Amino acid sequence: MNEIKKRQLFNIIGGGVILLWMVMIGLLIKKNYFKNDTKDVEITSTNISTVKKVQDDWMEIYLKDQKIGYSTTRISPFGKGYLIYEEIVLNFNLMGQASLMRTSTRSIVDQGFLLKSFMLKVDSGIVDFRVSGKVEGRRMQIEVGEGKRKKTHTISLSGPPVNGSGMSQFFRGRPLEIGEAFKFFLFDPSTMTQKRMVIKVAAKESLVINRLRYSTYRLETEMWGQNLIFWLNEKGEVLKEKGFMGLTLIRSNAATAPRNLKGGKVYDFYEMASIDVKPKLIDADKLTSLRLEVEGLRDTHFSTDVFNRGRQRFRDGMLKITQEKSPLKATYKAPFPDLSGEMKPYLRPEFNIQSDDKRMKEKALEIVGDQRDPAAVAEKLMEWVYNNVEKKPVINVPSAVEVLKTRVGDCNEHAVLLTALLRASKIPARECVGLVYAKGRFFYHAWTEAYLGRWISMDPTLNQMPTDATHIKLAHGGLERQTDIIALIGKLKLKIVDYGYDQTD
Repeated sequence: MNEIKKRQLFNIIGGGVILLWMVMIGLLIKKNYFKNDTKDVEITSTNISTVKKVQDDWMEIYLKDQKIGYSTTRISPFGKGYLIYEEIVLNFNLMGQASLMRTSTRSIVDQGFLLKSFMLKVDSGIVDFRVSGKVEGRRMQIEVGEGKRKKTHTISLSGPPVNGSGMSQFFRGRPLEIGEAFKFFLFDPSTMTQKRMVIKVAAKESLVINRLRYSTYRLETEMWGQNLIFWLNEKGEVLKEKGFMGLTLIRSNAATAPRNLKGGKVYDFYEMASIDVKPKLIDADKLTSLRLEVEGLRDTHFSTDVFNRGRQRFRDGMLKITQEKSPLKATYKAPFPDLSGEMKPYLRPEFNIQSDDKRMKEKALEIVGDQRDPAAVAEKLMEWVYNNVEKKPVINVPSAVEVLKTRVGDCNEHAVLLTALLRASKIPARECVGLVYAKGRFFYHAWTEAYLGRWISMDPTLNQMPTDATHIKLAHGGLERQTDIIALIGKLKLKIVDYGYDQTD
């Protein structure tokens, strides 16, 4: 293995995770927990609202007191329903680099604003991510990519689907009552999942925006374990939304919303989400054991099961991480003989881990040759990704085939590409998201695990196999699982209790 280089912050940027925090804030809401006796109103096609002419809504997006973007939504009558076009532009700072992200969504909904079809595009300047879907009964037919790269997936729906832009239109012109609760089955195109979601009408109160006072209804919900509040005027128009990390959306107009996206204080998303710890660690990349005191998990709905798997143990608020022992030896020869079917989820392709793509298979074969020892194959693949993917922040939904093409990305791109190459080589693999230590703080990060008879951690961004003990796994699996860590942002606290540099510690 090549000598592990000193880690730099630009090597561990979790841009894909930040994408989820940003694009969905107040626009795609999911995973809510309300346990009360409020009146539930389930959204169906019979909940009909009328929009007789084209309507445009504009919102300015702020991070604390700095304007970082805007969104615009246009709804037009279309057949027996509506066409909704939504665009979000974000201009923010990421590890000292100016980052521009633009997303656009075109949705067709029925008169009750239930989703019929959609097309989502995310453009971060380096790669484009495109996904479209069409509702067919109780299923959603999904297409990812374009042309020869297009992949088709089928998703089962748990209820009548609605997306973020359609949900906000649902309240327009609708009378509200305090204590009323609206239940939606929200479809999230970034994770290809649908979740039951409830929005509660909490109170009626006065709100001042740009020196103008409005009489509003305050609606409340939770997003990934984070509180979200939004205010509607008596017409049902959204005036303001407030989320976590100081993110706020304020109603605006076409002339004002796109202005002044630069200037003022510079808040760095990645730095804001990181966790300061004491004492500071020396040669963190050489740590083989680490013990930390963990606080801030209460009321986050975060499952600590992952803290008691593999190399991690959690008890009474103390987390112990022990690096896997070397040398690594697999208990089988590739391809993995999955007789029980237990590893099927980690061998098959996913919408952004295209291990069945012809070019992915050819590249994997080119790298490993006729090597059948899974440990040797995994190491070769990891080193190839480390040496051939430029380490640069990419704000987009990570896609393995796009990374293979562009050879550019942050930790998310490294992780999805390595995971896809491992699966293309018939070795079970999965993505992990969590934290890693750098310069006195823990930063959100992504890496890979390969099954070699037991799960072994691999970091293609830092060229580590196994990874050092500062890699704290918070979740593993697809994007729908990775979003669980958002519940911890701004709440999780860590204190280093003990650490060691050898396996006997």
